[in-house]
Amino acid sequence: MRSFVDSLHRRLAVLVAAFLMATICQSAAVSAATDQEEIVTNSRFTVETLLREPDDMPIEEYIKNAKGILVIPTLIKGGLILGAEGGSGVLMVRGSDGRWSNPAFYTLVAGSIGLQVGGQVSEVVFTLMTDQAVAAVLDDEFKFGGDLSVAVFHKGAGIEASSSTAFDSDIFAFSKAVGLFGGGALEGAKLITRETWNHGYYGSGATPRSIVIDRRFSNAQADPLRNAVP
Repeated sequence: MRSFVDSLHRRLAVLVAAFLMATICQSAAVSAATDQEEIVTNSRFTVETLLREPDDMPIEEYIKNAKGILVIPTLIKGGLILGAEGGSGVLMVRGSDGRWSNPAFYTLVAGSIGLQVGGQVSEVVFTLMTDQAVAAVLDDEFKFGGDLSVAVFHKGAGIEASSSTAFDSDIFAFSKAVGLFGGGALEGAKLITRETWNHGYYGSGATPRSIVIDRRFSNAQADPLRNAVP
């Protein structure tokens, strides 16, 4: 009888352990999905916010002529003398039918930004005006300041917006900043694919190219963002 009871206890322990492990894994997956959904939702808010800016930040005109857009809803920069910068966001590409793809997840990172004091929180939308710009971003670890030209519109406390009326750069960055901001801060910044976020949001095998070019993956939670972009 004792051996039977011990065996039953062991089986129950295994079942409880398996249940707890499954619960932990499920909770982790839900947490990850929540992070991704939050980035998508905040990206929509960023697009809508910048679209409401006055004519001195003509982002709508540039988005309508863009091949793709990269939205970083929260770009944080800070430091004393030498700084660091980072933020996660989404890439979307316009299809031949004029509709925007589902978003692929990226992180922008940079270090040693140059001389600066203080900090900054920005909302940034990058408009990719050429096929070359889209192709470059789809490459692993795309770096700003390479062969592609980048122009910056920015507006924040005490800062006037840059101005341009020509689509003469591969990439335009539109930013509504709180704190200090300078276009040179993008020099050397890298875009890195967030593979685990793409997999968690869409499923196994989801890559930026399969999401935004091949359009093999979709998530209805991203529809409000896609519809918000002109």
